[in-house]
Amino acid sequence: MLTLKLLREQPQFVIERLAVKNFDAKEIVEKILKIDQERRATQATLDENFALQNKAAKSIGALMKEGKKKEAEEAKKKVAELKNVSGELSIKLEELNAKQLEELVLLPNLPCKEVPEGKSAEDNVVVKEGGERKVLPDNAKPHWELAKELGIIDFDLGVKLTGAGFPVYIGKGSKMQRALISYFLDRNTKAGYTEVQPPLVVNEASAFATGQLPDKGEQMYFIGLDNFYLIPTAEVPVTNIYRDMILSPKEFPIKMTAYTQCFRREAGSYGKDVRGLNRLHQFDKVEIVQMTLPEDSYRALDEMVAHVEGLVKELGLPYRILRLCGGDMSFTSAITYDFEVYSQAQGRWLEVSSVSNFETYQANRMKLRYKDEEGKVQHAHTLNGSSLALPRILAAILEDNQLSDGRIRVPECLQPFTGFEFID
Repeated sequence: MLTLKLLREQPQFVIERLAVKNFDAKEIVEKILKIDQERRATQATLDENFALQNKAAKSIGALMKEGKKKEAEEAKKKVAELKNVSGELSIKLEELNAKQLEELVLLPNLPCKEVPEGKSAEDNVVVKEGGERKVLPDNAKPHWELAKELGIIDFDLGVKLTGAGFPVYIGKGSKMQRALISYFLDRNTKAGYTEVQPPLVVNEASAFATGQLPDKGEQMYFIGLDNFYLIPTAEVPVTNIYRDMILSPKEFPIKMTAYTQCFRREAGSYGKDVRGLNRLHQFDKVEIVQMTLPEDSYRALDEMVAHVEGLVKELGLPYRILRLCGGDMSFTSAITYDFEVYSQAQGRWLEVSSVSNFETYQANRMKLRYKDEEGKVQHAHTLNGSSLALPRILAAILEDNQLSDGRIRVPECLQPFTGFEFID
């Protein structure tokens, strides 16, 4: 969430930067500032009223001691009147605070200066490509056909048990999932990330703090009886570990990693791009999260991008890194780098990771702060990234490592975790 201080001091800057995200913020910014003006005036009147109330209340005892009962009674009446006015002003102030918050949460995060202008994924900028595309056999197939023939993923059984987008992994398919999770977690912890195992459901406060609510509410599975949300990513519970905390600068950077199942409704998804593992409602993902001091967050972002690139490289997959344009960025991000691996069998790029810096946007919502050297309370910066999302990584591994005899070679870095060299 953007700060009121920023909106008061640089309203035009906010409007101009959000235009890069193709978001017209002028009306909302003006509305927020108008509410803020009324809110501050109401607060000033309330403070003045409290001062008069306290002064009148203190005078009652002195007047009684002096025998001025009539004046004391008048002072009591004045205190009662002032209390009524204070009550009315307090209610008005609460209403204005709520009204202002309703408008504030409608504003996306500002894109940083490195974010290119653009309206869609077509305008994203490729900043790096790596890996080599292997020569596949003439009988190469997409992963959904391979999975069926090898009996390692049953999409139809998932439909029977639940519905589309909930596959069942079987035998070596299950072992590949477990191997990928262990491999990613091991690499992350070796890079200094502390492993945590968070809940798979969160409350409304947690979903709001990281920006899933209200922006992505329709994409989340909601448990109405308990008012809980199934997590769309481990980012939500892991980042919220530090909600409502004031830390020391010495405690940064905070680095955490977590494996969770993730749940997304993906409303409106259809067509060939959702076949097989391309887009699921339930999927496994390993996440990395950092909290840093503001001056360190872009160095941390570079570190996280390099770390995710290392994982993709070790898996031997052809990949590219994109800097997302304003129109393709998330509501909460200040800058995002997407990782895509190339599916030769499908002839398309598959997104497998997003690494983002949110600067103070999430920290302001979740009240994650620290005291600087002067003792002033400041907001920290938060970052996260997929390292990695399993479905499309597994799809790419299956397609990119298929042999002419129908077997699939397991990437060398995963073999210690799978216990086998081939899927057959």
